[in-house]
Amino acid sequence: MTISAAIQKKLLRLGIRNTLDLLLHLPLRYEDETHLFPIGDAPHGQTVQVEGVIVHNEVVLRPRRQLVCQIKDNSGMVTMRLLNFYASQIKTYAAGNRVRLLGEIRNGFFGMEMVHPKCRIVHEGEALSEAMTPVYPTTAGLTQKILGKLIRQSLHDAQAQQLLTDTLPESMIEQYGLIGFQQSLMCLHHPPPEVSIETLQARTHPAWQRIKFDELLAQQLSMRMHYRQRRSRSAPALAPKHRLTQHFLDRLPFALTAAQRKACTEIGRDLAAPFPMQRLLQGDVGSGKTIVAALAALQAIENGFQAAIMAPTEILAEQHYRKLLTWFEPLQIRVAWLSGSQKKAHKRAMLDEMASGAAQLIVGTHAIFQEQVTFHRLGLAVIDEQHRFGVQQRLALRLKGAQLDQVPHQLMMSATPIPRTLSMSYFADLDVSVIDELPPGRSPIVTKLIAGNRRDEIVARIQHVCQEGKQVYWVCPLIEKSETLQLQTAMDTYETLCAIFSELTVGLVHGRLSATEKNDTMARFKQGEIQLLVATTVIEVGVDVPSASLMVIENAERMGLSQLHQLRGRVGRGSEASICILMFQQPLSEVARKRLKIIFEHTDGFEIARQDLQLRGPGEFLGARQSGIPMLRFADQEQDGDLIAAAQTAADALLDDYPALAQQHIARWLGDKTEYLRV
Repeated sequence: MTISAAIQKKLLRLGIRNTLDLLLHLPLRYEDETHLFPIGDAPHGQTVQVEGVIVHNEVVLRPRRQLVCQIKDNSGMVTMRLLNFYASQIKTYAAGNRVRLLGEIRNGFFGMEMVHPKCRIVHEGEALSEAMTPVYPTTAGLTQKILGKLIRQSLHDAQAQQLLTDTLPESMIEQYGLIGFQQSLMCLHHPPPEVSIETLQARTHPAWQRIKFDELLAQQLSMRMHYRQRRSRSAPALAPKHRLTQHFLDRLPFALTAAQRKACTEIGRDLAAPFPMQRLLQGDVGSGKTIVAALAALQAIENGFQAAIMAPTEILAEQHYRKLLTWFEPLQIRVAWLSGSQKKAHKRAMLDEMASGAAQLIVGTHAIFQEQVTFHRLGLAVIDEQHRFGVQQRLALRLKGAQLDQVPHQLMMSATPIPRTLSMSYFADLDVSVIDELPPGRSPIVTKLIAGNRRDEIVARIQHVCQEGKQVYWVCPLIEKSETLQLQTAMDTYETLCAIFSELTVGLVHGRLSATEKNDTMARFKQGEIQLLVATTVIEVGVDVPSASLMVIENAERMGLSQLHQLRGRVGRGSEASICILMFQQPLSEVARKRLKIIFEHTDGFEIARQDLQLRGPGEFLGARQSGIPMLRFADQEQDGDLIAAAQTAADALLDDYPALAQQHIARWLGDKTEYLRV
């Protein structure tokens, strides 16, 4: 099939590079041109096809310029209105011409009418379409007619070249009640008249089920292959020795929760294996993931290896460092700190300690995986808030510790709970531990929604809270003025609140401050010297000040659910009852209204994450549009949970019994998109 360079360029915009891409460029919807309704009997409120003769046409100027044509058959009359039209169409749709219209009939200004229907000139008795007409996703300059012709040609070529042979064994097709791959494609590109258009539009038809199953299976196969390849590599076997870990547990003023103990057991078992652990530890805000990571680090250290903990922001990384220093110094463990803002001499000293092995635990930001960093004997890499790091950054840290044909174990942590169906598909290459309970003694957080015009009430509440000796966060989403968003800024708010609360010490922290300034302000807030802290979302994760019992989040309607939940988790960390005020500006968009309703009604991060996934879709939820992870095009996380589970089971069976077919299946569906699976 020869395609011009101009058309090829347009196809590339749609991600179409070859015949297979054309075959898998499936319709968005369908138009039913296989049936013809008499005008007088055509149902209203749904897309129908009618045919008749134009008995009158004219260009009217009111209420706006438009072409109005009256079309009549033996049963009645309908008016066609074209609001945008070419001069040539006045002649084309002249009185006496027979037309076939496809669109929705409704009652309008001219009686029964169709506004901008699909319209074409026909001859009396002209045959109807034999199949429903597919409507494809397209781009400017590439018409449905051209795209449809290319896809029909690609189907013909694929059949001739036997490109549509099934990649599933017959036994698996029968086991899961599927239809053939070729049959599915033919049906979706050329559905026969008897096929229910509703099942095609809803993507519940067996042809769609097969396509979605194949897509999910390709994802599962690639993930499981990565999982198996990792297990074929060597890692240090870090058997639990219970010396440092038990000493550490004995010193704690509290007992671990059952969920924490279960996660520790799973991680400890993985660390003892001679192949690399790659486990995701997920838990809600304040569930105690850091202490689980600390116990994992101790298991590595008591085996003579180093552990590294990496966090996405300097505030969070330094907080981890200070907490771990407090825990580990009594155990005679050397904890090193590495960040991008360190002075050269201090950084050089830290790098030397890491390279020599004097530093047993290294805590830092992305500076940990920079080129000049070398480890003496890295056994475990812990990545906090893993979704904030790109896949290449995570890979760089793991490769940095690789030596003597061994790679370090890797533990990733996330305080953004991942819904079950998402975990089954996008994290199928990982083992997952979940901390699904909070430590005892945490106070419940009351969430209040307050419109911005009630600011005075919030100011009075802050006055009352601070007089009781408690502390307050006031969170603003931007640092400086933005003409487009017109949001209240942190700097303006700081100045305003300083003037209002002259008797209080008000602090300010934002991302443009130096690390020293940020850390100094946070330290003063934690020590109680600052009563009211104005901050941007740099305090979103990890900041732990038990006496802070009130948070005000300004312009909450502009923030995502995960961010709001993370911010809210900065209060309620002590025994005092805590309040989070979400201040919003009206009018609210529909999406903003839904977000605020969800965060108001729920405190369970897993339920919030599930509803967030429904609102945003997996690409935005995971940040995967930026990370290069191939997203699902056809399957739906929420609706196709059963298919995901079936694909999981089928993937292992295909890899075990039909490895050649498994490779063919991955090549068909992922092509060159499998490189990310190395990480």
